[in-house]
Amino acid sequence: MCLGIPGQIIGIQDEANCIATVEISGVRRPVNIACVLSGENPHETIGEWVLVHVGFAMSKIDSEEAEKTLTLLAEIGELQEELDAIAQSTAQEEQGENGHEVR
Repeated sequence: MCLGIPGQIIGIQDEANCIATVEISGVRRPVNIACVLSGENPHETIGEWVLVHVGFAMSKIDSEEAEKTLTLLAEIGELQEELDAIAQSTAQEEQGENGHEVR
C-alpha cells in the first residue's frame, strides 16, 4: 500500500534539484518536489500542501484535505494503539489460562 502523508512546503533547499523543506506534523525534512511542479518556479510552491511518500511530493492538496488526512491518520494511530492493547491483553489472558506465568 502506498501511503502519502500531508506536509507543507516551507522553503526551498536546492532549486536546481527541486529539493524543498517540507514540514510534516512538526518535523521538517527535505523532499523532492519535481513531480508536483507544473512549470512554476519551486519558490512559488512555498506554503502549498503536498502528499509525501518516501521523500517525494507525489501530488498537491488543499489545506482542508491536508487537515482531514492528518486527523484521520491520528485516529488510525489511536485505533491501532487500542487494538495492540487488546491483543496484548488477550495474549496475557490465554497464557494465564494455559498455566503459564502472566507478566
